[in-house]
Parts: sequence; C-alpha cells; structure tokens
Amino acid sequence: MPITLKEIAEKLNISVTTASKALKDYADVSPKTKAKVKALAKELNYQPNAFAVHLRTKESKTIGVIIPEVVHHFFSNVIRGIISEAEKKGYLVIILQSNESYDMEKKQLELLMKQQVDGVLISLANGTNNFDHIKKAIQQNKPVVMFDKIAKVVNCSKIIINDIDAAYNATKHLIDIGCKKIAHFRGPLLPQNSIDRFIGYKRALEDHDMKYDPSLVYLCECGDNSFEEGKINAQQLHQDFNDVDGIFINTDLVAIGAITAFQELGVNIPNDIAIVGFSNWFMSTVITPSISTIDQPGYAMGQTSFNQLYKEIKAQKYGDYVEPETITLKTELLKRGSTQKTICN
Repeated sequence: MPITLKEIAEKLNISVTTASKALKDYADVSPKTKAKVKALAKELNYQPNAFAVHLRTKESKTIGVIIPEVVHHFFSNVIRGIISEAEKKGYLVIILQSNESYDMEKKQLELLMKQQVDGVLISLANGTNNFDHIKKAIQQNKPVVMFDKIAKVVNCSKIIINDIDAAYNATKHLIDIGCKKIAHFRGPLLPQNSIDRFIGYKRALEDHDMKYDPSLVYLCECGDNSFEEGKINAQQLHQDFNDVDGIFINTDLVAIGAITAFQELGVNIPNDIAIVGFSNWFMSTVITPSISTIDQPGYAMGQTSFNQLYKEIKAQKYGDYVEPETITLKTELLKRGSTQKTICN
C-alpha cells in the first residue's frame, strides 16, 4: 500500500497539516521539522495523492490531445512541441488518435471529459462534420484549443497556418517556372485546411490568367493509403492528359506516391511534370528528386497550442475570461529538385 501523509505525520508525532506544510517549505515550519519530514518521505517513497491534489486545487495537471494520426511526420512534430512546453509547466499529456473517424473522436473527447483533464487540444478528423461534442465541452467550461484541422464555426482558440496563402505560393512557384497546365491533388472535402489549399491553388491560377479546370483536380482522402492515392491519381492523370506540366499536391506523402508512379510510367520529374508538395516531411528530402514543398511548422504549432491552452486554463481557474483568438504561424516555400527546371513543356 502506498504510504500516506497521515502515516508520516503519525510516525513523527506531528499534525498532517504540519507535515504537508513541511513538504511545501512553508515559512512557519522549522527547518528541523522540514528536514525530518522530507527525509522520512524520501525513505518511505511517499508520493502525493494525485486525486486528493486535484480535489484541493481543482486542477488535474493533465491535458488531452486528440489527433487524426500518431504515425505522421507533421503530427509527431506537433506532439513533441506540446510535450516540450507541458513538461515545463508540470503537465501530463494524454494523446489519443481518432484514425480520421468522427465517432472515435467523439468518444475520445467524452473520455477526456470523464477523466477531468484541465483542457483539450484537438485536430479534427477528416470525417468530422458535426461539432456538437466540441461545443458541449466548451459549454461545460472546458478550455478547448483547435490546431491544424479546425472548424471555423466553433468559438474557441485556433492555431493554424494560412493554408490559402501557402497553397497560392506553391502554385505560383509552378507558374513562375513556366508551367502552363497545372493540376491539383487535393485533400478530403471536409477539413478546412484541405478546402483552403484548394482555394489557394484556384486563386493563383485566376490571378495569373490561367483558366481553372475542375477536371484537373483529383481527390485524395489522405488517410493511411495516401501514398497509394498519390500513385493512383498520378496514373489516372497520365491517362487523362498528356499536357499537364505541373501539379500542386496536398501533402508530401501523396506527392511521393505520385512521383513513384510517374517514374514507373517513364515521366521525368521535373522536366515533364514539376511537382510541389506540402508539409516538408523528412521523406521529401531523401526521395529522388527531392520535393519542393511548403514547410509547415509542426513543432512550433505544438508549442503555441499548449501555451494558448495553458493561458486559458489559468484564466478559468481565477475566474477570468480569455477571448478566443486565432494564431496564424508562418510557412515557407522550399524549392528543391522536383521543380528545378528551366522551362516546362
């Protein structure tokens, strides 16, 4: 059985209050008593009762994080950023994976609420088109911060990038190197970031007097099979068109699948088709050719997300109100081998 504070107090013939104060270095406890209490606590391997601390402080010192995928370069970087900041504040992080499922995401949020976490960080599943579970958590005064895949209709803080601008810059890069017919492998229909990247692609074409053609947009669900989807869409595009000379692709993993398929078909990247991806996965630098891509700051997003949530947790504890805010992090276009050509055919 774990040792209790009461047992320590009884062994030293002092009150539980005095023992508690001694462990917390209260000034009204003598140095001699503090030393005795701390020595005995160490000897007996005393650990504070987390549940009792929670009842007393109204804090569990625990947050929940719900992400679509754990084995994902971007989200693994986000998690590292969250944990790095959480450790500084003494917080435990519970990480759950929705597997891009709305039903799973809903169950996981309910579980975190039952565990009485102090707050929740969430990146929405591709299948989420109803946000009542998140609104309910907020109505129950649980701080919630969305990151990356968000819903504009939910009134909470959000940590994002400007996907429209990033996609615009990616597409403009293809235009700048001379591409005349540019396709887009887009993400699922629901997530806001997928919608915004499509908008950025379309806007770049229109701003540079290139007609938008919906037949040049290929849908990818971007789940576990996104590499395969990249291959399949590249094969289909090769069948459909012989004059596409540039593609903006929603994620690097899809782009890697597309490059693999094109190479199998004898299509030269970048001389026949130039490609720009998104996210800056590690694999985008080791494939040949290396992939020009948008660098998405996952680690910084994780840090910023936790710090925003922490601010809201503390504000709520002291009865203060924090106006929800949207924080937009900067991205960068990285030019690599998949677009290094003088002219597009």
